[in-house]
Amino acid sequence: MTHAGAPLELWVGIECTCNRVGDNFIDQLESGGHDHRDSDLDLLADLGVRTVRYPLLWERTAPDGVNEARWEWADRRLAGLRARGIEPIVGLLHHGSGPRYTSLLDPEFADKFAAYAAAVARRYPWITRYTPINEPLTTARFSALYGHWFPHARDDRSFARAIVNELRGIQLAMRAIRDVNSNAVLIQTEDLGKTYSTPRLEYQAQFENERRWLTFDALCGAWDHESTMWRFLRWAGIAERELEQLRAESSKPDVLGINHYVTSERFLDERLDRYPQAAHGGNQSDVYADVEAARVLADGCGGPRMVMAEAWKRYGLPIALTEVHIGATREDQLRWLHEAWCAAREARETGADVRAVTAWSLFGAFDWHALVTRSDGHYEPGAFDVRGPSPRPTAVAAMIRALARTGHYEHAVLHTPGWWKRADRLQYRTVDERTEQELSPELSRGASRGRPLLITGATGTLGRAFARACDERGIPYRLTSRTEMDIADPASVESMLDATEPWAIINTAGYVRVDDAEHERDICFRENRDGAANLARSCARHGVSLLTFSSDLVFDGELDRPYVERDEPRPLGAYGSSKAEAECAVLSELPDALVIRSSAFFGLHDEHHYIAHVMRALGAALPLAAPHDEIVSPTFVPDLVSASLDLLIDGERGIWHLANQGATSWADLARVAAERAGLDASLVIPCAGAALGRPARRPRYSVLGSGRGRLMPPLEDAINRYFAARETCMQPA
Repeated sequence: MTHAGAPLELWVGIECTCNRVGDNFIDQLESGGHDHRDSDLDLLADLGVRTVRYPLLWERTAPDGVNEARWEWADRRLAGLRARGIEPIVGLLHHGSGPRYTSLLDPEFADKFAAYAAAVARRYPWITRYTPINEPLTTARFSALYGHWFPHARDDRSFARAIVNELRGIQLAMRAIRDVNSNAVLIQTEDLGKTYSTPRLEYQAQFENERRWLTFDALCGAWDHESTMWRFLRWAGIAERELEQLRAESSKPDVLGINHYVTSERFLDERLDRYPQAAHGGNQSDVYADVEAARVLADGCGGPRMVMAEAWKRYGLPIALTEVHIGATREDQLRWLHEAWCAAREARETGADVRAVTAWSLFGAFDWHALVTRSDGHYEPGAFDVRGPSPRPTAVAAMIRALARTGHYEHAVLHTPGWWKRADRLQYRTVDERTEQELSPELSRGASRGRPLLITGATGTLGRAFARACDERGIPYRLTSRTEMDIADPASVESMLDATEPWAIINTAGYVRVDDAEHERDICFRENRDGAANLARSCARHGVSLLTFSSDLVFDGELDRPYVERDEPRPLGAYGSSKAEAECAVLSELPDALVIRSSAFFGLHDEHHYIAHVMRALGAALPLAAPHDEIVSPTFVPDLVSASLDLLIDGERGIWHLANQGATSWADLARVAAERAGLDASLVIPCAGAALGRPARRPRYSVLGSGRGRLMPPLEDAINRYFAARETCMQPA
């Protein structure tokens, strides 16, 4: 066990929720693939960490009873951790309700759970650190008060029974474990999210702010019959003798594990017209909206710094941040972990016994956007992205590795606060009555600073899209036009790099007129090949990262499957040839460059793409000839920009294919656009591509797949979002 005064540790954890919805168990270990990848243990070891929160879950190990337990997986994984010098903090129930033969409302739940804990301890007597039940309060709320998870109850009596069963289960489990290993340590986790409110709802906020401490108060024996939650549980049907037993047999945690998220801090407001319907809820007395406090409070939220200070003052027990994760863009993932790490160090400096910070969700998480109530396949990457043939380390992995080994990590994006501290986080009207001028010092905390991104192509679709994304993501940038920097002129590039000192360049400039390139070959090659090569040369000289773009038109279309990165380019025309030669030149000058091939852009802020062309023609009741024999993978610009920025921050290199997953002919795409826009699809006239008389040959099949990772959403989903955004923009203010 780590002792106070030792260096702050960096722990890691794997999102392992195994919850039940109806008759179905939703298993994060299966969804993320960790269930079948023994090689993941090597990835953990390579991070340089020595402690991992590791699941040995009741539902998975003993689905048919303790006597029929299936130990093979646990035997193999725990032995693998020991061999690599990594100590597990073993979790036995993670947002679950147990196997099918029990539930959180089962009167025998605690005894059954303790029997499983005893079996684990007997089989692995060397394990010393346990989290028997993760976040019992959160699990009881989601399962027995809000009805999200099994047993899907929605009343105070069920909630009270669930939380008491869990607390008693923790006590009995630790007793059983310590009967085997007297040195066993309890690291108890809970989400201590705070609630804020309008004056009218202050009574509800006060109740929730008392309830947030219930797990730790009960396990520490720090409550009695006068306590708010004691009286509430008695009112909700829990017998006095049960509460007295909980207090008498308290099992004080050796470490308080705080799981704190951006969404943990809530704001309650009875003014429903300010908030979307999905946020509306209430109690038996009032109806109100329940939203993220960061979206409402002008001064922002307390964050992990506040929660650690409150827990230390209340209990004086060792503390660890046991889950640090945010479902967000890559730079905000880095910023959130950095903020937690800095907060922990500052808390130690003020005297709090903070032992560790835990980088959570190493292999990402699935479907938490819907609180794991359904399996949509919605994925949030973590330290590794599992959407490829093997887990790919992200920038978060680099940060973990650095913090574990040196305690420090640096990246240009850390010089701007995360979205939860920037002015644009306020989605709803602030409750603060001060004027905008009085609020400006608080809201200015998100001002961009630090070394910028340099983005070329100020007049192009992609350049402007990257600028918008950087504004939204709090990434400082400089968007340049050709008059400011001619990428094919070495002196111009050197001058701009000297003046701006960027940490990376995103090159979106270039020649894009595919047919004109056949008779303007020299101009095309100067802009696409020579310019990109020149940027690569300068980036190599200055130690600057480079992201540049290529095209599906580097291929001849003779394959009968989607093209992947390893396929050899065989361009049919001048434009494709310029891009193919640019790829070679860039990677020759700068092997660490990131080259992204994409295809057929469409987006809301550009009216020159194919779908917009279709709608203009059909909107004017004009027939439209559309090739039925050219199959492409259209790419939604916001998806492309988002994935590209993440890859750049990750430090990815080489060629990547990014296009929305799916394939369509131009004719089919035109018909879909017509139907979605309410136009006459019969005006779309399918034809052979050769019949259009275009100067440049096109491949018959240029669909982009990827052998490195499927990072882009499905094409159908992208088209749906595109038209939904168009409809929103067309609505009157």
